[in-house]
Amino acid sequence: MARRGAGTPFLLQLSLLLLLRPGGEWGPSWTLGCASVAVGSPIVPVGSAVMASCTIRSELCRGLEKGRVRITWMLDNEPMAGSQRWGPGGTEVSNLTLPQFNRTQAKLWCWVEWNGTKQRVGMAEIRAGYPPAKPFNLSCVLNLSDYGLTCQWEQGASSHLPTSVALKCAGDPRAHPSYCRRSRAQAVTGCTPQGDHSRCTVPRRLLQLYRQMEIWVSAANALGTAESEHLYIDPMDVAKLDPPALQSIQSIPFQTDCIALAWEVARSNAHMELQCELRYRASEDPAWALVTNIVGQAGTTQHCGFLFGTRYHFQMRCRRSSARGYWSEWSPGRNYTTHEKAPTGKLDAWWSARPAGAGGRLEVQLRWKAPRRREANGRVLGYRVTLSPRRRGRAPPAVCNTTHTQCNFSAPAGTSRVYLSAYNAAGESAATEVVLLERKGQPLARLWAVPGGEHSLWVHWEAPPVPVAAYILEWQQVTSEPSRCSACWQMERQGAATAALLQDGIEPFQRYNISVYPLYKDAVGVPAHTAAYSKEKAPSYAPKLHLKSLSKSDAELCWDPVPVEMQNGFITSYTIFWANSTAEVSSAAVNPSLSSFVIQELKPSTLYKVHIMASTAAGGTNGTSLTLVTMVLDDVEIQFLFLTLGLIFVLLILLLICFQKNGRVKQQFWPSVPDPANSSLGKWVPPFLQEHLQVPSVREPGLATISTVTVLEKPTWGKEPAAEPASTFLTVPQPYVRQEATGAPGRGWAAAEPHRGPGGSGETVQYARVVGDGYKGQQRSPPRLRLRSSSSSSQPLLPDPSPSPEPYQNLWFHWAAPHGRPGDGGCPEEPPATFPLLQGLRISGAEELHDCRTF
Repeated sequence: MARRGAGTPFLLQLSLLLLLRPGGEWGPSWTLGCASVAVGSPIVPVGSAVMASCTIRSELCRGLEKGRVRITWMLDNEPMAGSQRWGPGGTEVSNLTLPQFNRTQAKLWCWVEWNGTKQRVGMAEIRAGYPPAKPFNLSCVLNLSDYGLTCQWEQGASSHLPTSVALKCAGDPRAHPSYCRRSRAQAVTGCTPQGDHSRCTVPRRLLQLYRQMEIWVSAANALGTAESEHLYIDPMDVAKLDPPALQSIQSIPFQTDCIALAWEVARSNAHMELQCELRYRASEDPAWALVTNIVGQAGTTQHCGFLFGTRYHFQMRCRRSSARGYWSEWSPGRNYTTHEKAPTGKLDAWWSARPAGAGGRLEVQLRWKAPRRREANGRVLGYRVTLSPRRRGRAPPAVCNTTHTQCNFSAPAGTSRVYLSAYNAAGESAATEVVLLERKGQPLARLWAVPGGEHSLWVHWEAPPVPVAAYILEWQQVTSEPSRCSACWQMERQGAATAALLQDGIEPFQRYNISVYPLYKDAVGVPAHTAAYSKEKAPSYAPKLHLKSLSKSDAELCWDPVPVEMQNGFITSYTIFWANSTAEVSSAAVNPSLSSFVIQELKPSTLYKVHIMASTAAGGTNGTSLTLVTMVLDDVEIQFLFLTLGLIFVLLILLLICFQKNGRVKQQFWPSVPDPANSSLGKWVPPFLQEHLQVPSVREPGLATISTVTVLEKPTWGKEPAAEPASTFLTVPQPYVRQEATGAPGRGWAAAEPHRGPGGSGETVQYARVVGDGYKGQQRSPPRLRLRSSSSSSQPLLPDPSPSPEPYQNLWFHWAAPHGRPGDGGCPEEPPATFPLLQGLRISGAEELHDCRTF
């Protein structure tokens, strides 16, 4: 506890010094009273070694005990290892060596660790950099307004150290050797740049005008000094003069291409000998025309070679003639238009002619190019076309007088020459003779075109074997809507030329059809044609696919070609891509001249996605996707299937018709089964009853059939029916038999005798017994008992051993048919074929029918 208390005053002293230090910032080197930090050099070159030492005097640091002090180092925030030893006078010394210092600036701290506590006790700031770079490109200009010499230069690479730059000046030792030694020693600082600028101005008081001076730039820092190349100049030689002022411009004399120009020099330059320059250009000229070696003091000059009727812009500048100093700025511009003159030269003309129908006249379209500026001699007011030349100053009547560069007119048949002239305010040009030659000459051997730039095309050709006087080149932009550019042509006057540059109206990504006509002495050659683009890119869009036909393995696609304005180049190919659901992608290239394609070897009943890509030499563009599903069967298979089903249906219809018409076949498949419900037995009436009943239908010829046997009353068994007289026979008893003839529409009714019930009860028995032979076409069968109930009574049918009624004579077999045929013998007609139940039955009493034929 005693030792801990002893160290408290030192820590308090150290803390107070840290807190109460004014400004709170450390200088290049800072230490407490009991510690000191020293470095070999605070500013060193980058990459050099740095040595430092920290010394602690324990007697000045109260509370520190000998042997318990530990000294450490920190370079900014990075710990450094030093070597600690005892120094003279009981001091603790720690030495540190940094073998390579690669930072431009850092702080080196000395720390004391005592009794588990660390505290900074000293600091040294270290900077590293390079010697200053040599300034270069020194130049100076003397401003005559204040006669200050302004110099500028380029500094070079940064040294990372504080550097002082100054512009030095002194007398030229080469001009005054005896004075130079003194002036060299008496070099003065002319000016110092402000901030990071690389320019400054030397005041007039430090300059020696009309004498040579030595001027240079000096840069210095802690690691060295550098100087620029020395400049030896007379300040007046680098003076920048004020520009002159143009006074007047006029043409001299009239009708020539010369002008006279007058100016006035600036007052500040009036005492100097000046050398001036004049420049001018027209509004259409890309560059200036320069006139040199003009004496400034003269004030006037003349110059020729100007175009007539042209507006020019003039400027002038001057400098001292005794030195190659700086030119003044160009003077304010002045405009002047030269006087006009009648147009000169011949006009380039091109024509087309055709007969005008039955009138025997000729329709001519004449086109020409406006004269060049050098030949127009002013602003052209119009053009005149005549059918004959001018004679003795008399102008012939004009067929065209227009301000345009084309004319359509009608000329008499046989016209072979027309005359074209241009005129302006000063007069009219000589007429250009245009010969309307026939287009029957030899064509070019070969023609092709290549891009000359985005807005130009180079056209090349092989000349024909016959000498050519000139060439006419025509070009038209290809569009979906037909159009014609009347100005898209030019003449190549050199007959030996094999190429020409087209620049008028050429746009990128547009197709142009080019035609070249060779002009011979007596004919116009047949044109040769080609097409070209000045620049290509991918098409603006791809065509839209349409499905033309589809089967199980093929799909035929079609599309509309891309409009020529949207092709942006020559279409090199169309590429069709198709992929199924399993991402199996296939493709095929199609010739650009085609507009349809058949995809083959597709899988049946499969979904495909198809799209098309249109390509040029510069790229391709994909179209929208088309989705299709192949069929399960193709058209031929579907037609075969429907044909097969149709044949099967027709065969079934034919079979049904055959079965319906052919009874034998029908009988084999559908045998006739008797139906008692439709029997004609119940309709049968004996002949004697038919007369009394007066039923017309029973007398009609035809087969009578028994259809039903119906009991309407149930007499009491055992009771005898009351006898009725013969006169009252027409009163038919209630039990009756209904007889129906199949061959006639009428119906007959006859009485039937009642049957006695068992035991003589007299109750009607609800059954009938019919015995008969089989019909034609059926085998005979033994007599059978046939029972049919015709009543809704619940009385059951009696069994065979039960008593039967007495046999009675069936009168139906004894009456003669009203319309019986000879030889019938009163035999009954054949039962109808529609009553199959009675076929094979033998009616009781058939033994008496021995005279009848057996069917």
